[in-house]
Amino acid sequence: MANRIVLNTISYHGDGAVEHIVSELTSRGYRKAFVCTDPDLVRFGVTAKVTDVLERGGVAYEVYDNIKANPTIENVQTGVKAFNASGCDCMVAVGGGSAMDTAKAIGIIATNPEFADVRSLEGVAATRNHAVFTVAVPTTAGTAAEVTINYVITDVEKKRKFVCVDTNDIPAVAVVDPQMMATMPKGLTAATGMDALTHAIEGLITRGAWAMTDMFHLEAIRLISANLRAAVNNDPEGRQGMALGQYVAGMGFSNVGLGIVHSMAHGLSALYDTPHGVACAIILPTGLQYNAEFTGNKYQALAKAMGVEGADAMDQAQYRAAAIEAVRRLSADVGIPADLKGILKPEDIPFLAQSAYDDACRPGNPRDTSVEEIARLYESLL
Repeated sequence: MANRIVLNTISYHGDGAVEHIVSELTSRGYRKAFVCTDPDLVRFGVTAKVTDVLERGGVAYEVYDNIKANPTIENVQTGVKAFNASGCDCMVAVGGGSAMDTAKAIGIIATNPEFADVRSLEGVAATRNHAVFTVAVPTTAGTAAEVTINYVITDVEKKRKFVCVDTNDIPAVAVVDPQMMATMPKGLTAATGMDALTHAIEGLITRGAWAMTDMFHLEAIRLISANLRAAVNNDPEGRQGMALGQYVAGMGFSNVGLGIVHSMAHGLSALYDTPHGVACAIILPTGLQYNAEFTGNKYQALAKAMGVEGADAMDQAQYRAAAIEAVRRLSADVGIPADLKGILKPEDIPFLAQSAYDDACRPGNPRDTSVEEIARLYESLL
């Protein structure tokens, strides 16, 4: 069987990377950018770091910021109408996963209008045309949406999130500038960083993992483990390490999938608006324990990448326990709650378990599961 890798055509990394946006647009003849961002980033002047670059470079733009933290079908459909009316010929997505996921959906529908209902994009949609040319500029170190072929939209009516997987949605250019992440508050830095760690760990153990993606994921785990605590304290080197680590994780998991930690987390965000990274971080140790017997010696490599001393000399039971404990300790150190008390309502567990089982991330889990087993995992976190 052949393994596939899909990445950006071009990516820029490091302080000042945003200065390359204009040349990437103008060298291709683009004249007006649809800047897809969220209202908080506009209010706090983060989006201006990009629009100022566009202004200096003589590139016209229009800002669209009708985006929620967990973007909805309505956010996408309103965005498509705004894009079509704007006269823009390209897009610049500025933000975390919410802005970039919305931009991906808008860009896909703009070139594939038969998917205007948005719901038909769930799973692997048969789009024919690549999305509108997009430059993606992350402002969080977590989702890696700038390098993935995935995006997630919330169906408010059905109280669920759905995952879309499409090689046509990947941004043409990624601009990963740690200075764009410098204003993230501690809580958001912690949550998005743990999301990135979950991507790397689930990508390491997913059914589709192979040598090249293992290389990406182990390096991402090492970078995140070494830098997240410092990034939460707004240390510049920590920010730089996290900016790179989350991108490297995206290079891997985008191409091989995830598992039940993400499928369980999606329901919590859809039903309670729980921050996605917080949900992932709380569930991750439980998911690791659940999957341990189906991962071979992967947890030894995980423990080593997490910085566990003496992992090479441990037996299987020891290194598995050590890896899970290292994840718990990092999560606690950056202020993530240890359980779902105060978030999860017991009466919602049947609905959440079914939603998690139906989620597009679940088939990648290394262990076969069921609605009943997922329900028990939720119960264990109360």
